[in-house]
Amino acid sequence: MKPINKQHIAEPGLVVLDITGGDEDTVRAVMAALEERWATSGIGPMRRDPGEPGVRARIYADVLRPGREAHSHRPLGKPPSRRACPGAQACPAAGAHRG
Repeated sequence: MKPINKQHIAEPGLVVLDITGGDEDTVRAVMAALEERWATSGIGPMRRDPGEPGVRARIYADVLRPGREAHSHRPLGKPPSRRACPGAQACPAAGAHRG
């Protein structure tokens, strides 16, 4: 995976999560659950590293902004007034960010 860029975590609430699971369905389910709770880069590509167990994926999230199911989940903090995640331009999945 590409290195984490300063812009990905430039503000409070922005995080980069590297997920490892036993199979693609498990990793996909985790990314979908995160997407429901927070504004994220969405379900991204998964990879297997030769000689390493499991499947890996990376997701970018703004834990201060609610996700798709905000009405059923309480975000960890107040949504900021900005329209989009400032790390979106540097994110490999920039087109997937919701604003």
